[in-house]
Amino acid sequence: QVQLVESGGGLVQAGGSLRLSCAASGRTFSYYAGGWFRQAPGKERELVAAISWTAGSINYADSVKGRFTISLDNAKSTLYLQMNSLKPEDTAVYYCAVGVYSGSGFKPHLDYWGQGTQVTVSS
Repeated sequence: QVQLVESGGGLVQAGGSLRLSCAASGRTFSYYAGGWFRQAPGKERELVAAISWTAGSINYADSVKGRFTISLDNAKSTLYLQMNSLKPEDTAVYYCAVGVYSGSGFKPHLDYWGQGTQVTVSS
């Protein structure tokens, strides 16, 4: 089992910044990659960023490149998403996930979604 708890969301004005955290517990070492997804009301869940700590690979959605940074603190088993230059289009519930990263991209383990954290960006 893996438990994931997201935090750090909130209300921010356009151009502002937020730092999201994803605390993982349980059998975290069974997985070698992690990522952040987001979902706005009525929209599909989309991958924002992913990182593989074994392959040393990172990728971002085109919409957030240059603004968001994903990172991992191994000692704390915590994933982070630093979000800068936020736009109203970034408004969504943000979720983290663990899984695998291959040539086809990040594939999350679908059993381990957390509660998510709400990010609201006002204009």
